[in-house]
Formats: sequence, structure tokens, C-alpha cells
Amino acid sequence: MNKPLLPVSYEQLDRWIASLQPSLIEQSFACVIGILRGGGPLALMVSHATGVAPAFLRYRREDRQVIWDSSIPIPPAGSKVLLCEDIAGAGHTLLDCLAFLHKQGLQVKTLTAGFDDISAIRPDYGIDGRGYFLLFPWERQAYTAEYRKQWQQTAGGRHGPMPDDHEFDLYAIDLDGILLPDIAPERYAANLQLALLERDRTEPYKVLPTLGRVKGIITGRPEMDRARTEAWLQRHGYGDTPLIMRDAERYNDSPEQVATHKAQATLQLACTHFVESDPAQAILISQQAPLLRVIWWDAEVQRAQLIGASEWTGVTPRVQGVPA
Repeated sequence: MNKPLLPVSYEQLDRWIASLQPSLIEQSFACVIGILRGGGPLALMVSHATGVAPAFLRYRREDRQVIWDSSIPIPPAGSKVLLCEDIAGAGHTLLDCLAFLHKQGLQVKTLTAGFDDISAIRPDYGIDGRGYFLLFPWERQAYTAEYRKQWQQTAGGRHGPMPDDHEFDLYAIDLDGILLPDIAPERYAANLQLALLERDRTEPYKVLPTLGRVKGIITGRPEMDRARTEAWLQRHGYGDTPLIMRDAERYNDSPEQVATHKAQATLQLACTHFVESDPAQAILISQQAPLLRVIWWDAEVQRAQLIGASEWTGVTPRVQGVPA
């Protein structure tokens, strides 16, 4: 887990599958087979791109048993199929599923969303993730320390099945606009000391967004405000929650830099969700952390919205009546 994180979104996977479409169609596969659960989304993407029927295998790690888990029959011997998995790892899953299909007399090509330095095999189609920790949308919780601990214990046979993924969700939250009302920027500009005193005396909101386990409070306030911020948190019952403040020497107070600070701090905490009070900040954070669940909380109307954004890199369109 010392490798840099490489998040791969559904959008990126969709574009990658689309880029492979001509080659995949040319192969004339009898069916495309996804190993449940990680290979399932890829098999469906390939099916939509090629028109080839999807099928699925279920793999039991405890006894390495492969089960045909599909409503369509196994293709006849000699047929060519595409086997899909999320990662070509160092374990037995992909190898055992390949062996199962070969025993059925099938010709098998492999497609994985990624492979890395420890992959047991190199897939026929795959995203090169060597040197990185690849993270896919359906396993965002895998980056949390608790998930990795549970996975190692389950793989070692010391525990039963893994808990459901959502049980590993961890939240980080903004401070101003989430726990207490924001002070208008004009008040800070008019008289900084009076605005800070007003902020210190501000009472917390009575209604908060629905949250899971909160691992930390991540604020755009600079480190120089730590003492008075911690005093407010302690006074209102939030003193035990870790507080991460902005290093002003590393991140200035521009919206882009504050968003970078919040995104990086949330990833370092290995949280799956971040709750932000400002919609523009939420957009900037979601651009920088595409697999993070970024939630914009509007305290005035007590409404939460899930935010997702990708940087637009298209050609600037011409607008009628405006010179190019």
C-alpha cells in the first residue's frame, strides 16, 4: 500500500472498452464471461460494445471452486470466449477460472481492467498499472485500513465471510457550513478580528446531514487558527474528532488550492466520502478524487446532493453572434 493510488473510474473504463471495440468484435467471441463480482461490470461493458452475450463465473476462494453461474449454457468445446476480471493479481482467481474454461475445451482470451508488478499472468487486454495501486469504482472501500485488515483475516481462514462493502464506508466532513454557519467573506474583509470573534461565538447547526462513521474534520481554515478552532469543537462536543487544517505554506486560500488540500487530506485518511458545504468546492474536489463520494450539503434547505465532475477538455464551441 506504499504505491501511489491510481483511481480508474467507470467513465475511463467505458472509454477504454470503446477503444477496444473493433478488435473485440473481430474476435467473434461466443460469449463474454465475467468473474463475479469484479469482472461483472467489465463483461457487461464488453457485451454492450460488441453485442456478445454475457455469462458469469462464481469463484469460491475458500476451496478454489469455480462455478458456472449463468442462465446460458457453457459454449461448445472449441468456442472462443473472453474472460473478464478487474485485476490480474498474484492470487489464484484468474488462473483457476482459466483452468476451468480450458477443461471445457474452450479457447480463452483474457481482459482485466488492470495488471501490475505482481500479476501472475499478463492479460490479452489490460490497463498497465505497474508501479501503482489500482482502485476501481466497485472497490473504493478497499483503500481503507479496516477493509485490508478484514480481507487478510478472511483470506487466512481466521474469520467468516467479509462484511458488506458499505460497512467500511468512512466519512470526512468540512467544518464551516456543515457543523456551523459560514461567516460571509465580506465580514472577514471588513474587520478580521470581529469576524473571528463572531465565528467563535456561533452556535452549531441543530440539523446535520446523515453521516456514517466520521473519521475526520477537514477544513480550509489555516493552521494558525487551530487553537480557537479546537476550542470551539471541544465546547460543542466535537473535540474527539481528528481535525486537519490547511497548511498555508503548501496551499494558498484560492478555491482550487483549498479543494486540493481537502481532496488530498481525505485520501490520506482513506475515507470513502467527503461532505462539503460549498458547491463549487465540491466540484473541484470531485475532479481531483474521481472515486471519492463527494456530497454537497446545503444547510439552508437541509438537502444533500452527490457530486461528480470531470475536467472538460473538448474544443470551445462557437456561440452565434460572438467572434471566435
